[in-house]
Amino acid sequence: MEEKEQVGGIPQIKPTEAEPDVVPAAPKEESILVPKVEIPAAVPTATPKTNFLKSLPKISFAGKGRKIAIGVGIFLLAFIVLIVIPGLSVYGKSKALYKQTQALAASAKGQNLQAMKAEIGKTKTSLTSLRSSFTFIYWTKFIPFIGSYVADAEHGLKAYGYGLDAAEITLTTVEPYADILGITTDLGADGAKTAQERIDFVVKAIPTIIPKIDEILAKANQAKAEIDAVNPNRYPVKFAGREVREPMKKAIDMLNEGVGLVSQSKPLLEAAPYLLGLDSPRQYLLLFQNDKELRPTGGFMTAYAIMKVEEAKFEPVASDDIYNLDAKYRPRIPAPEPISKYIKGPYILSKNLRLRDMNWSPDFTESMQLFTKEAESVGVKGIDGVIAVDTQLLVNLLDAIGPIGVSGFGNFSTQNEPKCNCPQVIYELESFADTEGPIVWDPVSGKIVFAPPNIDNRKKIIGPLMNSILANSLGQPKEKLPKLAEAAFKSLLEKHVLFYLYDEKAQAGVTSFGVAGTIKEYDGDYLAINDANLGGRKSNLYATQEVEQEIVVAKDGSVEKTVTITYKNPEKHDGWLNSVLPNWVRIYVPKGSTLVAAEGLEDKADPYEELDKTVFAGFFQLRPEGVSRVTFKYKLPFKVTKDYKLLIQKQPGTDKPLYHLKLGKTQEEFFLKTDKEFRLRI
Repeated sequence: MEEKEQVGGIPQIKPTEAEPDVVPAAPKEESILVPKVEIPAAVPTATPKTNFLKSLPKISFAGKGRKIAIGVGIFLLAFIVLIVIPGLSVYGKSKALYKQTQALAASAKGQNLQAMKAEIGKTKTSLTSLRSSFTFIYWTKFIPFIGSYVADAEHGLKAYGYGLDAAEITLTTVEPYADILGITTDLGADGAKTAQERIDFVVKAIPTIIPKIDEILAKANQAKAEIDAVNPNRYPVKFAGREVREPMKKAIDMLNEGVGLVSQSKPLLEAAPYLLGLDSPRQYLLLFQNDKELRPTGGFMTAYAIMKVEEAKFEPVASDDIYNLDAKYRPRIPAPEPISKYIKGPYILSKNLRLRDMNWSPDFTESMQLFTKEAESVGVKGIDGVIAVDTQLLVNLLDAIGPIGVSGFGNFSTQNEPKCNCPQVIYELESFADTEGPIVWDPVSGKIVFAPPNIDNRKKIIGPLMNSILANSLGQPKEKLPKLAEAAFKSLLEKHVLFYLYDEKAQAGVTSFGVAGTIKEYDGDYLAINDANLGGRKSNLYATQEVEQEIVVAKDGSVEKTVTITYKNPEKHDGWLNSVLPNWVRIYVPKGSTLVAAEGLEDKADPYEELDKTVFAGFFQLRPEGVSRVTFKYKLPFKVTKDYKLLIQKQPGTDKPLYHLKLGKTQEEFFLKTDKEFRLRI
């Protein structure tokens, strides 16, 4: 019981003895913001010991729920083991390979052979590591949609490996001659000081190079076989802001062109000893084709020379103007109708073909067979073949060696000449060779009886100019040899140099390399556009060509094509170089093709067959500061299913016309620098 006491008149309650283990709580300051609530005192109890896991809500795994949970668990585990872990490994090693590939590209840009070989070794190691990791996700190529991309990656990795093997063999092969390609090595100097001495060294080594071509080609073909299985058109144009499809196409094109180049180079190397006169001296007829007055094989045959070649050393023997050669010739072969109809001049009285116009066939071999046979009657004998060059070769060589001087004729360079908006060397050559004025032929003999005073300058300049170019090119220090080699190689690939050889094996070699100017046989779609300037001065100096091909494949596989050719001449008429261009255009298409419509022609020929092709042809005029457009619509003689094959051949002497190609959703745009093949998926 509680006891009461009186303190100061106020009764007080005296607490009893506290219960054991109960400590009185300290008084708390009451908050004026919180309402006072009476809370009953808690009854003190001992805190029980609890199991946390047992306190969680229980989930029943009985029946279907248990099976689903187990299935989800197994799936997650499999996903981690089969996809996530291998995927992370592949991603990491892919980044490592990409970084190593950049290092390899940098070494190639630095053009140091030893560095390139070292980086190739490192890249192969990185590639092997990635391929090992990639084996764990190969099985996904059987999964719809993503499987095709995984399969492409597998093909790509294999192709990369074969490509590295080919590159390694190539570097080992070219190591003794690397300086010609502009590649530095750690090898000691070989003692050669001039370009001629270096060429002599390389020529002697050709027999040791040829066997290596087969090794390189074997690896290159393996790489091509893998890449051929990849379809870049199923990839997006861009992904995450980066170009995807176009870089893939360019890489595939580069590989295909490289494989083709290696394959074609072996027969040419095998023919090199004959061409260079290593076994015995050779003598060639050198034809100068003026590509500014375009003709079917590359240009009007304006001059010629006889050149002797012995042990890879070139020596001009004689040179002359084509008109002087023609003056000795008695025409006896009927001229093609477009020549006699539009050139007129000597053809007004006689419709027989002149020597200078005998390159009418777009097939250089066929044209030269006719020309050399007829030229024999006026003393052109004892030659082993014909080499034709145009003015672009001269420009390419002068770009490499710089300006040259020609005694009695001044200096020549590739600097722009404002008077013609063209390279200075072109302006000077045209000035020397083509002073304005009429040429009059005798109606009986066909000989020239009146001509401008400087018409004979072709004969005067051609010999000295050729000597100067040869002397300057071959006398250059060997450090300039890479630029010279590049100029020569570019001129060959772009058809500014053509060969017709009497020796069958040698001719097969130049044909294989694509420098014989032949119209090729092809199993698929084919296109070759051929233009002939029929008396339009030198208007091809300014005329440009743009080609659009629209290909429509019907459900039954039949094909209809529309080829539109746009010609432009942006310069003003000057009455000397630039005037109205009377142009005879021919397009060569697969044999049996059917013409649906032709537009833009002033004179249209009936379709005919030639060189195992069907030909559509006609005449139009392109005026200075004008535009002309010609369209041919036709049907192909065959049907296509999955793959569409197309070969486009470039006309010799032309620069690089712009082409547009459209097939369904596939669109291509490119400059045609050399013959080009396409394999498109429909």
